Amino acid sequence: MRTLVTIATYNEIDNLPQLVEEIWQVAPQVDILAIDDNSPDGTGQWCDEKAKSEPRLFCVHRAGKLGLGTAILAGMRYAIEHGYDYVLNMDCDFSHHPRYIPAILAGMASHDGEKADVSIGSRYCRGGGTKNWPAQRQFMSWAVNVYARMMLGLAPRDTSGGFRCYRVELLKRLDFDAIMSRGYSFQEEVLWRLKRLGARMSETPIVFANREKGQSKINKGEALGAVWIIWRLGVTNWVGL
Repeated sequence: MRTLVTIATYNEIDNLPQLVEEIWQVAPQVDILAIDDNSPDGTGQWCDEKAKSEPRLFCVHRAGKLGLGTAILAGMRYAIEHGYDYVLNMDCDFSHHPRYIPAILAGMASHDGEKADVSIGSRYCRGGGTKNWPAQRQFMSWAVNVYARMMLGLAPRDTSGGFRCYRVELLKRLDFDAIMSRGYSFQEEVLWRLKRLGARMSETPIVFANREKGQSKINKGEALGAVWIIWRLGVTNWVGL
């Protein structure tokens, strides 16, 4: 199956070169697409130079920071336009470790005896977890997942994680223009919209670790916006639209 790994980047020059090599160590068959938001540290330029000698690497350049959700959507559109079968999204900071890629891809092959449409690298299924997280962050993550599952009627234990593989054939049916989220609620919203298309979802355990290099892009404003969007989608659920 032709697989595209998509990675949103902004100031990730300390992480991207090593990440690319470690992805190919465990999954040499995949192509990699970096969606770079005009990183001032040269992330995009490094990707362009590397791509000159590496046909499995591509880079999309955007004018500036346009949000994580829009970067993932750009990767999905790229996968559709270029005829891939799977698109696997992951973070650039090694919080999503490449060692789990083979298991996540294997999760696409079987879900209760059928092929899955979404395979989620899950912190909250049996065998999954987090590493070096303070208690406050653990509680907030747990609470967001319970909230999203309740509001949106989602079955997966981990609805907010971004380490996922999607079947491109199903993404072709997704109304990209209807997606409201631009930040961190994108992860929950896209699962909800795919569920409404009949998506079959599987979970594969991963251990999520804090980034070791670079700075986190999470901010309080986006977190509050995510709670509000999940509420709006939940109301849609309740009234049957």
